[in-house]
Amino acid sequence: MKKLALFAGLSLLAFTGCNDDDAPEQVFPIVGTWSPTKEVKTQIPADGVGFSDEIVYTDCQKEGRWVFNENSSGKRTNKDMAGSPAICSTTAERNFTYIYDSSEKNIEIKYQGTVVPDKGKVTLLNAETLNLKIEDTTDPTIYKSTTYTFKRIPQ
Repeated sequence: MKKLALFAGLSLLAFTGCNDDDAPEQVFPIVGTWSPTKEVKTQIPADGVGFSDEIVYTDCQKEGRWVFNENSSGKRTNKDMAGSPAICSTTAERNFTYIYDSSEKNIEIKYQGTVVPDKGKVTLLNAETLNLKIEDTTDPTIYKSTTYTFKRIPQ
C-alpha cells in the first residue's frame, strides 16, 4: 500500500510539476502600415572614431507612410513642409518590393527603378513598433547605417 501511495504521489507530482517556462516567442508581421517617428544615422570610419545622429521627425514627417503588403510589395510616402506658405505635403513616393526573412530578421528592399537593393535587419518588431536598420556598404572603409523607427498604424 505504501508503494501504491508513493507511486500515486510521484505520478501526481510529475503531471502537475511540469511547467512550460519556454513559451514560444510571439511573432509579429511586418505586413502593415507604418508611420516613421525618427531615424538614427551612424558612421564609423576605419579609424573607429564614429558618430551617430538622431533625427526626430516633425508631426508632418510622421504623416509619411511605409506600407508593407502581403505580396512582398510596398510603398514609401515621405511628407514634409513645402511651398509658400509652407504646408505639409507629399515630397516623395516610391514603390518597392521586399524580401523579409523573419527567422534571421534580414530584409532587402528594392525600390522601383533602382538596381541595388537596400539591405539590413529588423532589430525590433512588435505589435506597435518596428526598428529597421539599413546598412550602406558602398564604401568599405566606412560603416554607415540608418535605423528607422516606426509606429504601426492600425487598420
